[in-house]
Amino acid sequence: MKFTVLLILSIVINNYAIAQDDLFGKDKSPTNKGFIIGVNFHLDFPAADMAKRFGNSIRVGPSVQYKTAKNYFIGFTWDLLNGGNIKEDSLLSNITDASGQVLNQAGQKIGLSILERGYTMGVQFGKLFNVSKHNGDNGILWMNTIGFIQHKINIYNKDNAVPQLKSDYLKGYDRLCNGLYIEEYLGYAVFAKNELINFHVGISCLLGFTQGRRDYLYDVMRPGNEKRTDVLMGLHIGWYIPIFHRENTEFSFE
Repeated sequence: MKFTVLLILSIVINNYAIAQDDLFGKDKSPTNKGFIIGVNFHLDFPAADMAKRFGNSIRVGPSVQYKTAKNYFIGFTWDLLNGGNIKEDSLLSNITDASGQVLNQAGQKIGLSILERGYTMGVQFGKLFNVSKHNGDNGILWMNTIGFIQHKINIYNKDNAVPQLKSDYLKGYDRLCNGLYIEEYLGYAVFAKNELINFHVGISCLLGFTQGRRDYLYDVMRPGNEKRTDVLMGLHIGWYIPIFHRENTEFSFE
């Protein structure tokens, strides 16, 4: 009787271990270590103070990371921030005519290009949790970033046609802000064995602790040095170019 119970218990435990292997990648193939060059794309949706000034935006830029054999990541990332939806209703209100048009030096109506511009740069660290029994480099990627963010309203005054927007006067309208930020990313990373498809896709949330950097804003006639909470949430995808260090000490480009 005891033997039968032990046999059944052994079978149950063995089957449970096999199920765990299949789910969490036990007895998986070895992981690789080395540098990873990335090209990243973010589609961001603003919240908090960021949503009061700007609409949806994109970030595009490179990253360089080092992946250890235990699937830890550390590296650096830099992105350009671009957007076309500006929500500052009062912007340029003091230099427009009754119809809301800006006039040049000759008194002619002129169109201005007004866009969101900025960048983020930071140090990254994280870990990949392998869930593939057949590839130790594939799995759920959790990444943290600590860095610096800057954004402003870019007003393109072609040929300095509008005197009020020349040189230092432009600083009274651009709403320059910058400060520290933290960003969390959760996604899935794939390093294909065919050495052709290496990418990651997931969601991210950026929290910026920024402050306005202008002493005076001409259109609202007040200082522009308020503290802000800037939030960007959205989709994050990227393409990887790994340079893994093989056991035979040769480097392989994938």
